[in-house]
Amino acid sequence: MAHFTVIGLGRFGISASLELIHLGHTVTGVDKDPKIVEKYVEELTQAIICDATDESVLKELNLANSEAVLIAIGKDMQSSLLCTLALKNLGVNGIWVKASTKAHHTIVSKLGVSRIIHPEEEMGVRVAQSLNYPMVNNYLSIGHGIYVVEIHIKPTLHDKQISQVLGNVGRNIHAVLVNRDQEVFTHISDSFVLHENDTLLLCGTRKELKYIAPRLV
Repeated sequence: MAHFTVIGLGRFGISASLELIHLGHTVTGVDKDPKIVEKYVEELTQAIICDATDESVLKELNLANSEAVLIAIGKDMQSSLLCTLALKNLGVNGIWVKASTKAHHTIVSKLGVSRIIHPEEEMGVRVAQSLNYPMVNNYLSIGHGIYVVEIHIKPTLHDKQISQVLGNVGRNIHAVLVNRDQEVFTHISDSFVLHENDTLLLCGTRKELKYIAPRLV
């Protein structure tokens, strides 16, 4: 269990906060609007009313105890940047920032934060990918152009071996695991036989995964 601080309790900030709590962590939520803080005071581990652009006020929050600080301030780019600068001055290492525009991203990237998030853009990409590849339940970029995708096995692939499904490109795509009726198989050979309703995790480059997508329908 870790402790996190989320600054800005709009829809994105509160969603992240509540999910972290659901995952077993503790969360301090910070917002300058007393009504918002009062609304979520019972749901968060701690809820604080404060101006996150004021470095002296942030210093009193003892942010060194947080595994990371998420700046989820919405469209007020100036407040987001001032908050980021204040946290950097306080020596906070794990700073995640929600960026609302390309200009915001460009400026924040110069400040050396841990990660910049574009929730609307990232969700838009996920929706587009889901529309284009309906057989893919979910996907995750793990860097260097490599992705892990979650595939729901359709009736057309029932009783087929992994080698039959992947074809010649199979040597460049790795089957990570198969989840079947709450049983997980992690040593997946080419001869492993898939069943309808299995969940299959595949790992490979975007180009290779895109190439085999028609085989997964």
